[in-house]
Amino acid sequence: MFDGFDTFDLPTTQTTIHGVRGGSGPAVLLLHGIPETHLMWHRVAPALAERFTVVATDLRGYGASGKPPSAPDHGPYRMRAIAADQVEVMAALGFERFAVVGHDRGARCAYRMALDHPDAISRLAVLDVVPTGEAYARADAEFSLGFWVWSFLAAPEPVPERLIAAAPQVLVDHMLDAWSEVPGAFPERVRAAYVAAFADPETVHAICEEYRAAATLDVADDEADRGRRRIRCPTLVLWSASGAVGQWYRPLDVWREWAEDVRGGAIQAGHFLPEEAPGETLRHLLEFLGKRDP
Repeated sequence: MFDGFDTFDLPTTQTTIHGVRGGSGPAVLLLHGIPETHLMWHRVAPALAERFTVVATDLRGYGASGKPPSAPDHGPYRMRAIAADQVEVMAALGFERFAVVGHDRGARCAYRMALDHPDAISRLAVLDVVPTGEAYARADAEFSLGFWVWSFLAAPEPVPERLIAAAPQVLVDHMLDAWSEVPGAFPERVRAAYVAAFADPETVHAICEEYRAAATLDVADDEADRGRRRIRCPTLVLWSASGAVGQWYRPLDVWREWAEDVRGGAIQAGHFLPEEAPGETLRHLLEFLGKRDP
């Protein structure tokens, strides 16, 4: 699936990050969303690796990456900490400056990296999200019903953990099927890997802690930055033409409040752009990543 890529498990200050690396050239870090792992890039990463050094990792708490103990304030699972892991990993691989492409939760990690570590990020691509602070600030009844997973996973421990443990495949299948539009987007091997991850209680607890941190600490971090810090690097915004992000927001306008140089557009697919529309996603990424670094 990642032929020619090397697998690694690298220690960071607080945990260990699992990932794969392949190709040569300027470095690009790929970050996944929920309920996925780095496997979500299997249709895009090999082609990118023909022109770039591609690194795809599991976020802290997900997949085969570490699940450090949390804290009462959920601090170990705030995006600021998760982003720091990824910057450390790239430095350990020899890349002090690199592009980052994130989907869903990975996009939240990616834009936090661009805000907290501006000297490390040359280009930023965010797929099918608006900033966490914006999502909560604009939340309404439609949001509460459409994004109920946010509230469910952020519910007090151990409610979501216990419920997911009883039927992990039900939740994973719901996310993959309800949020996608393209039949066959998830090969059985890949779907099984996503389900297996949610069968692990430590993984589920870590993911819940990440959502609890998002609703509290990540929102606070975004509000502290709003109007004070901006993303300096070129930013690509892609979203589903029929999904919630495109229906509820004007994504380019939202991101222009946060970043200085924004471009992008909608893709005819559901939420999982790299898995549902790999060709179109790849075309946008190659054009964007191939531009001269400012």
